[in-house]
Amino acid sequence: MLEALKEAAVGSIQSIKQIAIIVIPIMLVMEILKDMGLLDRIADWFSPVVRIFGMRKESAFPLVIGIIIGLSYGAGIIFKAAKENKLSKKDLYLITYFLVAAHAVFEDTAIFAALGVSAVLLLATRLAVAAMFTFLASKVIKETEKEVNL
Repeated sequence: MLEALKEAAVGSIQSIKQIAIIVIPIMLVMEILKDMGLLDRIADWFSPVVRIFGMRKESAFPLVIGIIIGLSYGAGIIFKAAKENKLSKKDLYLITYFLVAAHAVFEDTAIFAALGVSAVLLLATRLAVAAMFTFLASKVIKETEKEVNL
């Protein structure tokens, strides 16, 4: 029993260390990009996409981060961007809905492609399902908001 607890503790510490090694540099890069004004450009570039879902353009960067690096590593960045940009609950819900189906798409696609799955088909399917799911969720939220405001 004691050996299992020791192994769990060591494993947890190693996992935290690995996450820190990845997340801290990403957060530093994010701050540099923000200071250079590049985050606003990224948000502007993706704003037509997020507007389809009824989200503000400030939702674009956390969404892109989640798509590229996933939920585990991107969560801190998503939380920080949400707090700094004062994203609405609606925007946060819709970001989450999209990322449920399409997080870490490059990493996952590479893994499955190595196993012989069509990378293009997998990537296209995941993004299409995520887009449809998020679009439908945005319509449900919009209808719910209308009912509440009546």
